[in-house]
Amino acid sequence: MAGVIAGVALKDLVSSIFSGMLIGIDKAFKVGDYITIGTHSGTVQEIGFLTTKILTDDGKKAYIPNQIVFNAPFYNITASPQRRIILNFEIPADEDISKAQKSILDVIKSLDNVDKLDTAEVIFTDLKQGSFNLQVKFWIKIGANLAQVKSKAYLGIKERFDVDKIQLVTPTSISITNGETNVTENQDK
Repeated sequence: MAGVIAGVALKDLVSSIFSGMLIGIDKAFKVGDYITIGTHSGTVQEIGFLTTKILTDDGKKAYIPNQIVFNAPFYNITASPQRRIILNFEIPADEDISKAQKSILDVIKSLDNVDKLDTAEVIFTDLKQGSFNLQVKFWIKIGANLAQVKSKAYLGIKERFDVDKIQLVTPTSISITNGETNVTENQDK
């Protein structure tokens, strides 16, 4: 009975040690690489026998058991420095769709740090409940700050839509209280 208990207790420890050795052999990432494992993203600080230590974007140290690293999908962002941004918008179906598409592409092509301008695209992914879903895809230059470029793209597109008088879909919430229905539109003004 004691052998079974010891075997079960040591199973995870041995698995993590073995996984740590395989991570070292595989060389899928190394110290200094920026990786994403599950919900954790950060820079690899150390690859140990039991855990991989990463420094997250908000400055926290995350200790991820190697068994999880070895068994879960992960992304090595450093190994593929070319990044693509994908943005999603909804506009009412009665808007000028061609004008919206042209406006978005004009904004994207005017942004700093956009790469491969000829591959930037705006595609319509769905039409439902009176609105078009648009998806904007474009590449950014190696080393560019993804969050900053994404933020500038959102702001630029919103400002251009305001100038061109193109409406975005306003989220509507319906709440039922005491048998009465209240419909409210969330306005960002």
